[in-house]
Amino acid sequence: MHLRDVVSSLDVEYFDPPYGEFTIARILKATEGRKTPVFRGVGDGFTGVGNLVDTRAKLFAFLGVSSDEEAYTKLLSAVENPGRAELVSTWRDMYREVDSLRKLPMVRYYEKEATPYITSGVVIGVGPQGVMNASIHRFSPLGDRRAVVRLVPRHLYQIYKTNLRYGRETPIALAWGVHPLVLLAAATSPPYGVFELDVAAKLMGGLKIMAMDNGAVAPFMASVVIEGYLTAELATEGPFVDIVGVYDRVRKQPVVKVERIYVLREEAYVHYLLPAGLEHIMLMGFEKEAKIWKLAKSAVPGVRKVRLTRGGFGWLVAVISLDKSVEGDAKNAILAAFAAHPSLKIAIAVDSDVDPDDPVAVEWAIATRLRADRGLFIIPYVRGSTLDPVALNEEGLTHKIGIDATRPLDADPALFERARIPEDF
Repeated sequence: MHLRDVVSSLDVEYFDPPYGEFTIARILKATEGRKTPVFRGVGDGFTGVGNLVDTRAKLFAFLGVSSDEEAYTKLLSAVENPGRAELVSTWRDMYREVDSLRKLPMVRYYEKEATPYITSGVVIGVGPQGVMNASIHRFSPLGDRRAVVRLVPRHLYQIYKTNLRYGRETPIALAWGVHPLVLLAAATSPPYGVFELDVAAKLMGGLKIMAMDNGAVAPFMASVVIEGYLTAELATEGPFVDIVGVYDRVRKQPVVKVERIYVLREEAYVHYLLPAGLEHIMLMGFEKEAKIWKLAKSAVPGVRKVRLTRGGFGWLVAVISLDKSVEGDAKNAILAAFAAHPSLKIAIAVDSDVDPDDPVAVEWAIATRLRADRGLFIIPYVRGSTLDPVALNEEGLTHKIGIDATRPLDADPALFERARIPEDF
């Protein structure tokens, strides 16, 4: 599906040139949670768009669901029982080729970023025995036909390192400007060998893909497709703002040798994803929230609601509301959360009368229901998130905190009742 057709279903606000260096970033920030900005004339034949799934309402509309539980169930079911993307044979006439990455309308988002980036590119890599992986990676140009891509130690990294051991470069295709459910699927973490575009096919009721000359594939009608290879060469990558809103450290990362750059002939819509913005948080964290919900609920049937919080950038902090039947239920739910999402740093359990979406209510629960001697515990020296600035090493080694802010069952419930002003009658 053309991204233009996706945008037509949203509440949009249009913008026109000229664009200053950080104009697009400022507009994305100003409109997130409200409007979907459309940036006309960002380049020759290009239109930009952002904030496609910056709210649950937008994501639920694309998924065709009306509640957290429906969304979690549909997403996890697609991961566990993916569909099959359909290969199309005719696509080249729909695309034009450009000869330089610098002709693509990439932008900088924050003042200390070294270079313009593609922040919503889905990279499809090909591993041994034809195993394919699709995941979202930031991508920045080094020249007309060279770029650097940030790899984290997950499946594409595993494919890349395995190919290097055999003396092979890794064939890739980067797709920029795709359906939001392709992005959601690419942000999931299925078992190795499960192809995320097949997950997207299940979510969307079908997905067409096109074969590249190097053996990779890309979603049909992606606005931009960059075909190339991950090489053994490394180059400096960063600084770049990651999910927690601080500048990620500068590293040596793999260089992409670009073979071809395809652009849709019919108005290519490219997707500007604001780093550390609400859309970044939603895409990166939603599947992890679903996994926490599933595992915590299996451990404690009284679990009512789960949130990876906005203050934790949808990644490092979780709040779980529950009705506990025995003491220890809250801690079991917290431990399940850490198991479901290993990058999680802080997990807080609250009673079901506390809304996890309300940070003041969560703080109130901590203030009035936490007894630190029995409700606060630390799990030392465990693998956490590489995005945590105070992690003990680059692998994310850290100490994790569990907070049981539920009322003690042996205490008088009246002591914990929230006072309310009645409606007029």
